Amino acid sequence: MMERLPSELCLKIFCFLDPQNLASAQLVCRKWSTLSSDDTLWSNLFVQRWGIDCATFYTPPIDSTKSWKDVYVVQDRCDRIGLGLKLITEGDDCYLIHQGEIQKHLGSRRNVVSSKSTGHENEYLEEPCIGVLNQILFFVGDLEVASEHAKRRKF
Repeated sequence: MMERLPSELCLKIFCFLDPQNLASAQLVCRKWSTLSSDDTLWSNLFVQRWGIDCATFYTPPIDSTKSWKDVYVVQDRCDRIGLGLKLITEGDDCYLIHQGEIQKHLGSRRNVVSSKSTGHENEYLEEPCIGVLNQILFFVGDLEVASEHAKRRKF
């Protein structure tokens, strides 16, 4: 039914969605993906959440490849994790974040098996990979254990 509606009417309907539902609408079909990525929708959501002054400051330049959706996502990530250098995990993937921007994908907790060996693409191994992510996690664990003794001594 939505396929027959004019784009302008669909955009009016999408105006009532929150950011999570608007992002989910992108997964329905190509038309919804295009419409739910509309800059006007995301700039309105940005203004509603952070205000006009913040929106004026963060407005993407005209010649920029950044959209209002990109700006919204980065600002939301800043609110959730802060501005400093952080390691975060989203699903099985680990990222290095600085000022809300993803700087580097550090790896995944699971290895992807090549399609040549199994015949199936994107099939996951059950064992976590030994790599950067595990080294970081072991380092953080060792640091916590080492600092636990120092914390007990203090008291």
